[in-house]
Amino acid sequence: MSHESAALLHGLRLWQLPVRVHVVQAYRASSASARDIARHRLMLADHERTTVDGVPVTSLARTVVDCCVSLHPLLALVIVDHALALGLDIERAREIVTGMRDVRGRRRALLVLELADAGAESAWETWLRYLVLRAGLPRPVTQLRVRTPHGDFRADLGWVEFRLLAEFDGRVKYLAGVLGPQHDAGRALFDEKRREDHLREERWGVVRVTSSDGAGPALARVLRHVPEEVRAALTPLHLLPPPPGAVGRPRGR
Repeated sequence: MSHESAALLHGLRLWQLPVRVHVVQAYRASSASARDIARHRLMLADHERTTVDGVPVTSLARTVVDCCVSLHPLLALVIVDHALALGLDIERAREIVTGMRDVRGRRRALLVLELADAGAESAWETWLRYLVLRAGLPRPVTQLRVRTPHGDFRADLGWVEFRLLAEFDGRVKYLAGVLGPQHDAGRALFDEKRREDHLREERWGVVRVTSSDGAGPALARVLRHVPEEVRAALTPLHLLPPPPGAVGRPRGR
């Protein structure tokens, strides 16, 4: 197993489930091969092979690299973020990329590895970070902790230099009964409002985006809180294409 199929077996987050099973094999597929199997003729070193629950799969680093080379950068970044949190050796992944011959997308794959951050706790948080990085904003701090007289609060990502926090707001926690009988949706909404009040009292800007915003509106909402001189000097990362459209987006957080 390889690519997204191996990522699933390694327990990594995916932006969307693969529609085909990806495998590495040493021979060319016949014309009668099943169409729901993607076959890759690759040479794998011994350290690029492992097993998960008895199933032969590409190693964590090799899996990440294959996804970086073959997938849209956002989809790949979701995988690499989680792999980092699970202990990915990022230098080993870089070595694999640079050691590949005649690989299209090598520069983009290396950029995705550079931008990866173990602090992302969901695919949507990666999506939000992808938007601001693609726009050229400085790299945000993930899970930024802010101290106030009312306690410490944590945000999905933020910029200390702008005193700006940005969060992906999943609606699930505000819906009664969705997270179980013990979850008080009304209390969650109240606590979130008080938390935001305390942050604003300390002169922190707070920007919330949701899955219904779309990439353009979500980015515009963040940029409105960035100093004008910073916006004027932004240099977008042209190696990163726009995020995929609505089809295949993850549901919830």
